[in-house]
Amino acid sequence: MGERNFTPFPVLKTENLTLRQLVSSDAKEIFALRSDSNVNKYLGRKPSQSIDDAKIFIRTINENIKKNNSIYWAITFNDSDKLIGTICLFDFSEDNLKAEIGYELLPDFQGKGIMQEATSKIIEFGIQLLGLNSIEAYTHSENQSSTKLLEKFNFKKHSVDSNNLIMK
Repeated sequence: MGERNFTPFPVLKTENLTLRQLVSSDAKEIFALRSDSNVNKYLGRKPSQSIDDAKIFIRTINENIKKNNSIYWAITFNDSDKLIGTICLFDFSEDNLKAEIGYELLPDFQGKGIMQEATSKIIEFGIQLLGLNSIEAYTHSENQSSTKLLEKFNFKKHSVDSNNLIMK
């Protein structure tokens, strides 16, 4: 059985990226990310309406991390602290052997291999450090970019739940 303890917060580095904890100064970028119609297109969520929404979101995320319910990283370039996207593991099974991965990236940074680099690091973290033996993703059946990304990591289409693909 895997253990979940996200204190201290695990800052992860790749060749080009730093994956760090969300901070209150990320509110502007979180608002941009969560209010963007292209980012929200396949997510089925209401867009953020204000910077206050983003601040509340950041507080909620960090409270869930303190409770070890989920782990949520801001994606930045190594030479900048500016958030360009997010990636997370959440919805852990009771035995801590399975979790769901989620991610989003500001449109200006999509299609450049950034999410592939971040996803690789998070899968490695989940398997090697958390002891996960299964990671799932739910993606809209029309979101070809997300489906292709997951397939690069050998996720297979498991089933279709309305418009969503369940990939393991």
